[in-house]
Amino acid sequence: MVNLAQRLSAVRSSSTKAMTQKARQLKLMGHDVITLSQGEPDFDTPEHIANAAKCAIDSGMTRYTEVAGLLSLREAIAEDIQATDGWKVGADQITVGCGAKQVVFNALMAIISAGDEVLIPAPYWVSYPDMVRLCDGIPVIIDCPQRNGYKLTAVNLLRAITPKTRCLMLNSPNNPSGAVYSANELAAIADVLSDYPHIAVISDEIYRNICYNELQQAPSMIAQRNSLGEQLVVVNGVSKAYAMTGWRVGFGVAERKIVKAINVIQSQSSSHTCSIAQAAAEAAYRGPKDVVRQFTTAFKSRRDLVIQQLKQDAGIDMLIPDGAFYLFFPCDDVIACKTPQGTSINNDLDMAQYMLEFYNLALVPGSAFGMPGHLRMSYACDEQTLTKACERIVQAIHSLM
Repeated sequence: MVNLAQRLSAVRSSSTKAMTQKARQLKLMGHDVITLSQGEPDFDTPEHIANAAKCAIDSGMTRYTEVAGLLSLREAIAEDIQATDGWKVGADQITVGCGAKQVVFNALMAIISAGDEVLIPAPYWVSYPDMVRLCDGIPVIIDCPQRNGYKLTAVNLLRAITPKTRCLMLNSPNNPSGAVYSANELAAIADVLSDYPHIAVISDEIYRNICYNELQQAPSMIAQRNSLGEQLVVVNGVSKAYAMTGWRVGFGVAERKIVKAINVIQSQSSSHTCSIAQAAAEAAYRGPKDVVRQFTTAFKSRRDLVIQQLKQDAGIDMLIPDGAFYLFFPCDDVIACKTPQGTSINNDLDMAQYMLEFYNLALVPGSAFGMPGHLRMSYACDEQTLTKACERIVQAIHSLM
């Protein structure tokens, strides 16, 4: 009998994928299920980006590319960074992967060794702890409750650092909370890390361009590059902002030493991301940005609709998300309540299951994000569907009160 690797014993499947799969199975059985468990824009990829991919196919752009990605794509990313953040970064400081997810994983592989500790503020994206475990590292969770805006403070960061700490995972705008770190908050975190030059920070900024401030862009850790130097790895991509989740193109920007290490890892795994998808991503970075602003405006309208309905009709006390397209709200009031069927709601997992089974609504329990007693819903779908989803949430809560 073949034994599986020991590291897999501590790794779970993605909760968001699992809930989405359950919803899909119910749909196949004929149930009218609303699936708000997965983070995916409902918009089509913009036409000029799709056309660029078609042109790439027609021109025979179907060969291997450099491991780090097409030079022309990396140059387009570098130009975008310079225009946005004033950093004249070289193309050799950029690596392109199969989505931001792979870039984060590769960065962890390049940075941490067995037994190293990685600090992860909670709530966190579901994959972070398991990525760390797959790299034989130790995830150290830092609780960031609602009263702190679901954000890490410099004080809490300093308290969590030990001699084994080698990396901090940061995500802003945050999935699942939608929290956005201000420039001053990022500077305070960088100030702490600058005293620990052996600790890297992987700043996952995949939702950066889905932000509800005037610029429709969240502050970036790139602004702290001078104090952090080679400690800093910034990750982004086209999946969320350009409605290109299926294209699987993300990138990382860092000092050459880190990028070179990431490229070595990628060369022995996926080699590179799809050449056609890379051509599409280049069109995204070189093309008009008005489509991103249009998407963000629509997300903001949907956010406001959902918040108004849930606060008004269900009395849910929640923080208003400043970015991304998720609503993360507490469900403590219904914990320990009994359903009309006589079963107890003992935790957020029970509540998510109750909503799916009896109200045909797929949400994700907060426990999956390291924050029990919460639920996450995506509002990346049309307003009619969201209105119906909110009605089901209200009905489910009232049935328990």
